[in-house]
Amino acid sequence: MIKIEISTTKNELGKKAALNAAQKIEYAIQKKGNANIILATGASQFDTLHHLVENTEIDWSKVVMFHLDEYAGMEENHPASFRRYLRERFVDKVPALEAVYFIDGDREDLTEECRRLNTIINQHPIDVALVGIGENAHLAFNDPPANFEEKEPYIIVDLDEACRRQQMGEGWFASLEDVPKKAISMSVMQIMKSKSIICSVPDQRKAVAVSNCLEKEVSNMYPASILQKHSDCTLYLDTASASLLSSSQK
Repeated sequence: MIKIEISTTKNELGKKAALNAAQKIEYAIQKKGNANIILATGASQFDTLHHLVENTEIDWSKVVMFHLDEYAGMEENHPASFRRYLRERFVDKVPALEAVYFIDGDREDLTEECRRLNTIINQHPIDVALVGIGENAHLAFNDPPANFEEKEPYIIVDLDEACRRQQMGEGWFASLEDVPKKAISMSVMQIMKSKSIICSVPDQRKAVAVSNCLEKEVSNMYPASILQKHSDCTLYLDTASASLLSSSQK
């Protein structure tokens, strides 16, 4: 059953989510010698990553990082590039990791890029995944109706208009026309294979998606609703994103 933590501010949310992530990373390192993690991007991860990189207890040299999704045709130095985002907000702020596996979104053959990533991640069972929920309830770039049966870890997906409008609304792009229509995304099934999932979802604009994902039955029309089925998932909300939840969920 999904565990829900509601904070009064985004900063508090991020601090709690980062502490949980750090504890799970340290536990994995103690238990098997290293930790394999997935990191998400977007505005919802700002505070969580900010507090995670401040942790001085983690032996980062024993951490392998995977990247959740990336736009097709996106150059690494573009302001909206998720590789750039993770370099600036995570990789460059912690000691050298054991390995970092970015999605090369501007590779000419995206199918081959998926094959490359799939081969690597299949050799690295994921200990901790840090994810968010989109305004359209997407999980990674798996927009509704998401394919819950897709077994390949990384897939090429089409981005729906609601998703693209969210990216523009967060300020990553000047216009809707500038937002790519395709991406490489980690599949829902691959995310669900993670031993632990830490989901950070602040802001009022996510309140409808949060309510749909928690209070309705699991459905591919609300892709992140599948987190209800994960055995170790904690959802970190602020009072704004939790505002439409019934009292039984709070």
